[in-house]
This record gives sequence, structure tokens and C-alpha cells, in this order.
Amino acid sequence: MTEETTVKNLKIAYIGGGSRGWAWGLMSDLALERALSGQVALYDIDFAAAQANEVIGNHLQDHPDAVGRWRYEAVKTLPEALKGADFVIISILPGTFEEMRSDVHTPETYGVYQSVGDTVGPGGAVRALRSIPMFAEIAEAIRDHAPNAWVINYTNPMSVLTRTLYEVFPGIKAFGCCHEVFGTQELLTEMLQDMEGLTGVRRQDIEVNVLGINHFTWLDRASYRGTDLFPIYRAFAEKYAEEGFSAHGQKDHWMNNSFTSANRIHFDLFRRFGLIAAAGDRHLAEFMPNTWYLRSPEHVKQWKFGLTTVAWRIDNLMKLHERSRRLVAGEESFSLKSSGEEGIAMLRSLTGASAPMITNVNLPNRGQMASLPLNAVVETNAVFGADSVQPVLAGSLPEDINNLVTRHVYNQEAILKAAIRKDRDLAFRAFLNDPLLSGLTPDQAEELFATMLNNTKAYLPGWKL
Repeated sequence: MTEETTVKNLKIAYIGGGSRGWAWGLMSDLALERALSGQVALYDIDFAAAQANEVIGNHLQDHPDAVGRWRYEAVKTLPEALKGADFVIISILPGTFEEMRSDVHTPETYGVYQSVGDTVGPGGAVRALRSIPMFAEIAEAIRDHAPNAWVINYTNPMSVLTRTLYEVFPGIKAFGCCHEVFGTQELLTEMLQDMEGLTGVRRQDIEVNVLGINHFTWLDRASYRGTDLFPIYRAFAEKYAEEGFSAHGQKDHWMNNSFTSANRIHFDLFRRFGLIAAAGDRHLAEFMPNTWYLRSPEHVKQWKFGLTTVAWRIDNLMKLHERSRRLVAGEESFSLKSSGEEGIAMLRSLTGASAPMITNVNLPNRGQMASLPLNAVVETNAVFGADSVQPVLAGSLPEDINNLVTRHVYNQEAILKAAIRKDRDLAFRAFLNDPLLSGLTPDQAEELFATMLNNTKAYLPGWKL
């Protein structure tokens, strides 16, 4: 099929369809996509939020720049959303910001700091324990109502939740998407401008081989038009190891934005291990022992990245609530722009509306990563074609890096088993084994674990706490 092929009457089931972030990005991307059209069923436990997005999405049909034709409908049940779906998108907040406040900030009373708290560390572990039952329910519903649909997961903790989908419904066609590798490709384009004077290089022009697990991904090959970028990156890392490097020339931009960094952890890991770490500094820091980068808020500042507070997230949500109200009331116009995600490009390839594409995704390990356990969800490149996602053989990580990654893989497997069995002891052993807790005694870790579980007990029915 050619680039001009159009595919009509698609149905997308959006689980978390009341989102005021990801959903708006999806709406914008769909409105800008000429090759696909159809309907989007918006399902959310907050039905009013889904109804607001129904209004906002349908308003886009009248936007002068909209070329994609989509009808949005808020639905009250998950089976209703899934019935007849060709694609399922999962983007949910597991619990509320009150539970997330405990995930991120309760460990601070024990001197344990987290820059994100949604993937690994004590926060990631407890978030996973309450999220896994939700994803088990979603997997069962997909099995019963949309078994042939392609499922895209955007929810963290990415690896263990995508793994849950397969554990509950082995026949599911699911993959996890994350933009962290894109950010490292962007950094490499900035490097080419800074070190080689090359301008106009696009992220997509940087070819990379991706290995690892979500938020702890690594590149062992990177090239631009056949040129190996590793020697340039080595000089780049040495040049900015202490000062740091902020993209687009925004010196010390990280100080005023808790989602950015000066890439000092990128450079430090490269100098120590020889591969390019392919996630943001905020995520990378959480996979290492707490003494490396997260010893204290003062230590974090030295490494030039930020601790994203839940208070910031709550304040931002209030602003998004107000923007949603204005968009629904017609007091603010929706500005169409690409989200930078590749979800719609994947849909085009999966439907046959465009040629196959290669990008990084999270899939069960069927051998694409030789050095990590089979069936664990790993992040590598994959080829997207008509009704097909085939992982690319990525090879193996060097033993020293692989040891770091494998510890987290087995921890996440233990968390999955603990959540399904409601096994508190197994959950605690995985919790205790996390590198961020290496400064605590087992008794201290047990106290912290008990407090955090109690703070999220509303999402742990049947557990003996």
C-alpha cells in the first residue's frame, strides 16, 4: 500500500479517556492525520471528564487545520468502549495524587528521595502493587470484548504493567510506548550541532540500537548518515561532564523546570560504562543506588536535575481542569500541534495505511534481548507492519550493565507475582531489594513498607496488611 492509502471507520477505545494530557495530545495527533478516520470511545472512571473530552474532541472537526475525521463519544462501561475496537489505548492514573503523594514523599522521612517515583524505587513498587489489579481487570475485559485489538500502554510502571497484560491474557497484542529514547535522540542532534556544527538534523535521522527495560534503556550503537556517533559523544560527555548541557542553548533551564535536566547523569553513566543511557536523568537516577545521584536534595542539585513534587502535579492538574472548562465552553481555542509521540504513526503502519516503520517499544522478551530473562518485558526496536509488530534482535548488554538491569527485571517479576497472589512477604522482599533502599536496615524498610501499604490499602482488597 502507498502513503496515500486511507483507512476509515476505525474504532479506538481510550481507557483513561478523561485525561487532560495524553488525551489532548492524541486528539491533536488524530486531527492532523489524513490517512485515518473513525470513532474514539472515551472510557474513564471519571465519566464527567470523559464527557468534557467528548465535547473538546468533537469541536476539533470544525478546526481549520484538522484533516482527520473522528467522532468522540464518552461511554460509561469498559465493555461498551471495547466492543468492536481495532485499537485500545491505556493511559490512566493508578489511584489518586494522594496515593502518589505517599509513593513519592513518605520515603523522604527515611532519607530516601525519588525524582519521579512511578517506575522503580519504593514509590514504583507500591504504585505497581495497586496498578496490577487494575491492569488484570483491563486484560480480562480485552480478552472478552476485543481479543484481536492492538493495545498500546502508556501507563507507568510501563514494564510491569505491560507484563501484567500478557500474564492475564497471553494472546493479547499489546506493547508499551515511551518517549524517553526520543529525548536521547534529540540530545544527539544537539550534540551534532554543538560539536560538529550540523544544523537541521532531525531526531528521526539518528539511527540507534535500543536495549534494556523502560526508563533504563541503553544504546550500544548510534549513527547519523553512516557516521558512528560514539566517538563524538565521548568527547561531548567529557566536555560537559561537570557543567552539564541543556538542549537548545537554555543554560541551567533545569533549575526552573522539574522535568528537565543538564544531562550530567547521561554523561556520568557513559564515562563509567561506555554505553549511552537512553532515558532522562530523572528516571536513570532512580535505578542506581541512592548514594549515586539521590543522596539528598542538595546532592540532586549538584547533578543538575529536579525532584518532581506531587504538589506540583496537583497544582498543574488544577490548571488543566480550568483549561478543560474553557475548552468545553468555547472560551479557548484548541491549538493543533504534534505531540511528538509515534502512536499515530504506529497505527498507520498497523492498518497498512503507510509503509512499515521501526521504533522502540516494550514487548515480552522472545529472544530479542539475549541477556535478559524470557517473557520479561524489555525495550528494543521493533518493526511495525500491517497487523504485525516484530521485535528487532538487539543483542546483549555488557555484563556490568546487564547486572544492573537484571536486578530490576527480577524485582518487577516478584512484584507482579506478589500483586496477583496478594503476597505481602514476597512484595516486601522485592521492595527491600531495590537499590534506592540500600541505605536502610531491613527493619527501617519494613516500617516504611508498612506505612506505604497502609496509605494505599484502598486499592489492595484482600491483602493481609
